[in-house]
Amino acid sequence: MGTFSSWVYSHLYILYALTFSFYLFTIFFPNEIIQYFIGVMAIILVFISFKGASKLFKILCLIFSFTGLLFYIYASLPFVYLPMYMSSNMSLLSLLTVLPLMTSVVHAGRFDRRLNELMKGKVDNLGNLYIRSSMTTYLLTGFISISALTLSQEVLQSSLQKIPQKIRKIFISKTTLRALAVALIWSPTEIIVAITVDSTGISYLSLLPWLLLCSFIVISLDWIMGKRSFSSINVEHDEGVIQNIDVKKMTIQIIKLVMALAIFLIVVVLTGSLLQLSFIISVAIVIPVFSLCWAILLKRWKGFKVIAWKNWRERTNKMQNFVVLFLSLSLFSNSLSETSFHDVIKQPFLAFSDNPIVILIFIQVVFLLGGLIGVHAIATIGVLFEVIQPLYGMINPISIGIVVITSALATATVGAYGVTVTMTSVATQQNPYRITLNNLPFSLFFGAVGISIGYFLL
Repeated sequence: MGTFSSWVYSHLYILYALTFSFYLFTIFFPNEIIQYFIGVMAIILVFISFKGASKLFKILCLIFSFTGLLFYIYASLPFVYLPMYMSSNMSLLSLLTVLPLMTSVVHAGRFDRRLNELMKGKVDNLGNLYIRSSMTTYLLTGFISISALTLSQEVLQSSLQKIPQKIRKIFISKTTLRALAVALIWSPTEIIVAITVDSTGISYLSLLPWLLLCSFIVISLDWIMGKRSFSSINVEHDEGVIQNIDVKKMTIQIIKLVMALAIFLIVVVLTGSLLQLSFIISVAIVIPVFSLCWAILLKRWKGFKVIAWKNWRERTNKMQNFVVLFLSLSLFSNSLSETSFHDVIKQPFLAFSDNPIVILIFIQVVFLLGGLIGVHAIATIGVLFEVIQPLYGMINPISIGIVVITSALATATVGAYGVTVTMTSVATQQNPYRITLNNLPFSLFFGAVGISIGYFLL
């Protein structure tokens, strides 16, 4: 029995992939029997995945499942229909399943290595390195998301050994986390962005210019402040350090990445428009095809095949946290919408509909407080959109979308229990609360810029 159980947990990716494939099939060929089967599978996946989830996600799962069941019973709904309330977030899990493919093609094309050379080049002081390392993390994040954090931090750790430990820890946690958060707000593969686009009904292209503006303002000011803070600290280099960077070669690599991203966005938008699909589903469908074609175009098919299989299998097999969160959240939100409590929760938001700036500030506060106490931004966003949808007729949905995205991702720099801060804490061997304290002013500023742009568009 123990051997079988061990085999199941080491091959969860097969179960996940089959379930999500059935779900995507029903998007094009709706079938009530298959949809019910997917709901049943969702319940099974929650039970199987619960054991492998972290403590935080287990708690969130129990809270959403218990309250969801209470709402379900309160609404006097037959239990035979329960599976139909479990699968509304399958699209998010389908997207998370294919994301490793995009990361793999960047690795296969060795774009990550080329860009990391930016940080290995000789610089006189930490102020200049701050901008360079932030830029590198920013560019990489657009394609490989959180993986960019690990790559950048590893390079900085090895190249800054001669810098005092305290300064090195602060430097790494600031430059990498901030660049990551600011880059994620416009990334089409970021789950927060995808949820917001579908929940607000606003096209991604409508949000993109304003998200890029916010990103540019925040990262530019952070570079100015970072350079000023660290410019007095000189950097000593070992003999093996790269003395000069081939600017032309590096520029070509960056242009290739930008062009690839532009083509990817165009294909996603066209696919969604032609097939009448949601943004999340469009991205999930395009990524495998785009990654394959890009690898072939780069003549890296063999390397991509090996890297992609390994990355996809490992990442998909470790999706327990998201499986228990999203599927229990489906039950909670769908059951809540069937009760009168749904209208009660909306009242505080509707009360301030004549003073939208209060609502925008409240959104940031909710995400910030949630991040500080350990509530994942995705859990917060799932509940928040359930109660603010009636405001779309009174407040510009673009404003709400911008504030939700910037506020949610600003927590990536301060969430002491979050993935990004935890990763940085382990990499730099410092207390996560210290990282939170160092980045709190930045997080508040980041959110304030988002609110300012959102208020301007009201």
